[in-house]
Amino acid sequence: MAQAGYMYSNSYGEDANVDAFDFTEKSIRRGFIRKVYAILMCQLLATMGVIALFLFHEPTKVFVRNNSYLFWVAFVVLFVCLIAMACCTELRRQTPVNFIFLFIFTCAQSFLLGVATSVYDVSEVMMAIGITAAVCLGLTLFAFQTKFDFTVMGGALVAVTMILLVFGILAIIIRNNILSIVYAALGALIFSLYLVYDTQLMMGGKHQYSLSPEEYIFAALNLYLDIINIFLFILRIIGSLE
Repeated sequence: MAQAGYMYSNSYGEDANVDAFDFTEKSIRRGFIRKVYAILMCQLLATMGVIALFLFHEPTKVFVRNNSYLFWVAFVVLFVCLIAMACCTELRRQTPVNFIFLFIFTCAQSFLLGVATSVYDVSEVMMAIGITAAVCLGLTLFAFQTKFDFTVMGGALVAVTMILLVFGILAIIIRNNILSIVYAALGALIFSLYLVYDTQLMMGGKHQYSLSPEEYIFAALNLYLDIINIFLFILRIIGSLE
């Protein structure tokens, strides 16, 4: 997952005007973080609503099974929106186009998650949601408190993600429950690191790399994808253990 960032300089000096600028910069960053989390909460609530619809409303499951083309339509829409927002800087910074693309992306992702979770028991999905919430809360607090700079790990995370992709292909070819659990555990671990990494990119401050305050859509998108992937891998582990 490629991330756009820039290097912050923290050697402002002792000039009063610089101190004022520093205060303004911190205020902008706090507002940016609040905006990102507000968008993220809306995405997660919408996704939870769609998952609940698939879990508790049987006619919805039947309708989707009888119209399997909807899955592929949602997949194509998801892929197009993701590429557009990841590659087109102006698109994700221009309001309201950025919100429209994020809304469409969230709807497509929520639909695909609803389809994916519908094959599991309600208790398994609820357990996965609870564990994911606890893990993400703990990792977020850790990212805000730790002095270690995870923003320098971008290249390493891309490398291990490629290894995970190859491992996933092997897990598909070699049908083995233990291998599937190990793959899911590694996936959850890697995207947990991504969550810390993306959180610190959003925080800015003393971290070497950070996102521009104009990239609130991109920041929310990154965090949302991290959480969704953690949830899917945890759900896979729970499903494999049953």
